Amino acid sequence: MTQRAKIDTDGSETAGTGPPPPVVHRPAGLTSAEVAERVARGEVNDVPVRSSRSTTDIVRANVFTRFNAIIGVLWVIMLCVAPIQDSLFGFVIIANTGIGIIQELRAKKTLDGLAVIGEAKPTVRRDGVAAELSTSEIVLGDLIELGPGDKVVVDGEVAEADSLEIDESLLTGEADPVVKKPGDRMMSGSFVVAGGGAFTATKVGREAYAAQLAEEASRFTLVHSELRSGISTILKYVTWMMIPTAIGLVISQLVVKENNFKDSVARTVGGIVPMIPEGLVLLTSVAFAIGVVRLGRKQCLVQELPAIEGLARVDVVCLDKTGTLTEGGMDVTELRPLNGSDETYVRKVLGALGESDPRPNASLQAIIDAYPETVEWRCTEALPFSSARKYSGAAFSEGDGEHSTWLLGAPDVLLTAEDPVLTEIDHLNEQGLRVLLLARTTHELDDPAVATDARPTALVVLEQRLRPDAADTLAYFADQNVATKVISGDNAVSVGAVAGKLDMPGAAHTVDARHLPTDREEMAKVLDENAVFGRVTPQQKRDMVAALQSHGHTVAMTGDGVNDVLALKDADIGVSMGSGSEATRAVAQIVLLNNSFATLPSVVAEGRRVIGNITRVATLFLTKTVYSVLLAVLVVCSQVEYPFLPRHLTLLSTLTIGVPAFFLALAPNKERAKPNFVRRVMRYAIPGGVIAAAATFTTYLLARHHYSGPGALEAETSAATLTLFLVSMWVLAIIARPYTWWRLALVATMGGAFLLVLVVPWLQDFFALKLVGVTMPWTAVAIAAAGGVLLEVSWGWVSRKFPA
Repeated sequence: MTQRAKIDTDGSETAGTGPPPPVVHRPAGLTSAEVAERVARGEVNDVPVRSSRSTTDIVRANVFTRFNAIIGVLWVIMLCVAPIQDSLFGFVIIANTGIGIIQELRAKKTLDGLAVIGEAKPTVRRDGVAAELSTSEIVLGDLIELGPGDKVVVDGEVAEADSLEIDESLLTGEADPVVKKPGDRMMSGSFVVAGGGAFTATKVGREAYAAQLAEEASRFTLVHSELRSGISTILKYVTWMMIPTAIGLVISQLVVKENNFKDSVARTVGGIVPMIPEGLVLLTSVAFAIGVVRLGRKQCLVQELPAIEGLARVDVVCLDKTGTLTEGGMDVTELRPLNGSDETYVRKVLGALGESDPRPNASLQAIIDAYPETVEWRCTEALPFSSARKYSGAAFSEGDGEHSTWLLGAPDVLLTAEDPVLTEIDHLNEQGLRVLLLARTTHELDDPAVATDARPTALVVLEQRLRPDAADTLAYFADQNVATKVISGDNAVSVGAVAGKLDMPGAAHTVDARHLPTDREEMAKVLDENAVFGRVTPQQKRDMVAALQSHGHTVAMTGDGVNDVLALKDADIGVSMGSGSEATRAVAQIVLLNNSFATLPSVVAEGRRVIGNITRVATLFLTKTVYSVLLAVLVVCSQVEYPFLPRHLTLLSTLTIGVPAFFLALAPNKERAKPNFVRRVMRYAIPGGVIAAAATFTTYLLARHHYSGPGALEAETSAATLTLFLVSMWVLAIIARPYTWWRLALVATMGGAFLLVLVVPWLQDFFALKLVGVTMPWTAVAIAAAGGVLLEVSWGWVSRKFPA
């Protein structure tokens, strides 16, 4: 038996008017001097709690890239052999890299600040006084107190245990809670599901069992991102294409044609540089970083960067009712004595039950608020609430020599299915009220059959507070074709009533999870057909997530309690409330620090904006890569001079890709992200690049036959540049659809900027662009127009033949 009574600050216990209990002395923990001594020895829990990469890592990742190295070498060569305008591409890379570093540093600052706000602080007992400390302040030998939902932050040994149940599933995979007793080992990374106690830290810092896992889980990272891996795949193929093409181009321009050396080098570099889609990687990082900053301003902590992408792909959101649709607090609205029970006596029992639990949940807190403690009663044994069994209990010495044992919990669990009281409870549940049953039992609390033959004594009717923004949030998901499933441990009828008040589709057909099939396929069918589920156990929540995933759904799970941890961990995206238990915050990828379910649409919208826009602009970058490679191949095969200098392609890239892509990547986008990123991008980039290369090379060959004399090459280049610009602008115009005023203005501004280059004399000289005559320039326009028509036809055919 575990003695339970009110404990004074000096460590002694006091009871009411009953017989005095034996004095129990609690360990006082380390003294200040002992703590200082351990700090001096370095025995501190110094595992870095980081939500982002270090500044050094950010700079290194943005500067030392494969493509920056290639472009850097080419830039140095160009600075030696050509005018400064042919080296502009190098300055663009410096600017882009700088922007990437600045944006990620901003994201780091936001994330680190939010991580400190959202960091759980364990309660540590020192000099006999318990206080909350940062995890980094814990030292070897500290005495750390535990309660329901608390995470074990370092390894240790149990010093005090009061019905202490620990879930070690995140470490061992074993779902059943483990009952801990004094002397038992505690592993960091586990968490408390019921009861309380304290443990002594035996391993801190990097020696702790889960320290490495915890550090890795909280790091700002791009791993396991379909978008990131897709871009890496594309870059890998681009590299394979680029190397042999570049070698052929070098040989062609330097050896075969025997041109002026410096001019040959410049044109060779002009052919190699545009093959590299370096801006695509940068733009992806910038878009993600800006997304993190935007969400940070809304008090949303993104613990793993791919979570933004993951939520954009979500098509099912599983919601826990308590703390998500309803606010955490509750109010007792009615007390109904049963079987002739005395209401005054029942109030005393409820007051004593409230006093018996040092860490009450929301339901018990409402009872504590309504029925103050009964000082003349003494708790002799306690059974903490567990979401698995759906009830709690306590045994009391009532002060007059009487002893009684009570249970408080779900009526449909404590009563038999035929009990007439359940009919009365159903009427209350239909009104959206929550009902707890107080029952007296003759069994010991540690008896597995403690609930058998329990005598109903009273019904406690609680009213839950609906979140004012819940209805609008549910409506948003319905509008976005995201299915919502309410999965709650509460009574099914009550859950359905709450969902009904929020006008949630399917609320009228609530499913009692105790009757769900255990077969995954059968369960998935029931889940697809229904939206509201009650009396769901923690293990069932996990099974339901797996069943939905087996039907191809991308599942997000929200929750704030310990019973949600397993499901949060298994869901594609776990979302925890900031006020939730430490365990839920530890496993969730996204933490809503303001505890507002209404923030979730912002996260989904941000994810869709990032993924949808990156997919859109990736087509721009890769179209350039395709036509650059093909132009180089055509030049090598035809044994002609490469038509462009680096300055020409820098101008084209800036006006048709760089500037537009930046604005398009940050624009609103509500389309749900779709899989197969590489396939969806390349199905447009390949035909677009082929058409652009064919049109440009056709114009170039015609110009070679049309022009002759000293300035022929410059005139040929200008005509080819005009065609390539117009076809690229057509690609941009297609990508920018559907049009809005600012998208039209963007396209028009880019076209106007190029026109300015063609008509202003000093810009003509700077970029070596001057249209000669009338015939060839209009021929270039006509070929570009034909290329534009082919683009429309081919992309329309691709959309029908290879739908996303």
